[in-house]
Amino acid sequence: MSVKTRELQRLWWDWLGTSERLLRSLNEQTLALMGRDVTRIESLQPELETMMGRMRWIDDQAAACAAKLAEGMGVEPTLRGLTHVLPETEAQQLNTIANRVRTVASNVEEVLDRNRTLLENELTYVGGTLALIAKAVTEQQGRFGHQTAEPVLLDQVA
Repeated sequence: MSVKTRELQRLWWDWLGTSERLLRSLNEQTLALMGRDVTRIESLQPELETMMGRMRWIDDQAAACAAKLAEGMGVEPTLRGLTHVLPETEAQQLNTIANRVRTVASNVEEVLDRNRTLLENELTYVGGTLALIAKAVTEQQGRFGHQTAEPVLLDQVA
């Protein structure tokens, strides 16, 4: 590793390691969501938040490091700007790591979206079930019907 980009590459490798641990935990969260294991979901949440915070911090540090490098070299603070002024070998190393970071970031985003969708679907299911229960309780006929003047809240989505 060249002296010029050593810190940036170190930060990106740290980000990749953290993202690997995050993906494992996100996949555990997916299994817990599909299995409706509320205890496991709740126990994973602090770990997920810690890793996401760490990744944001590393990302901020890497952006600052890249900006400082670009300023020192007198180029635009972009990957392309940096790689144009670096020696070919170092530019290839930086590009390779940057491509890995982009790919992993995309994977993390996909798993986050999948888990968010699973959670939203579960909340919609629970809301719909509660609305059906409330409707059954308020019906005047049927096994659960009884006359009452008390208002019952219904979920408008269901």
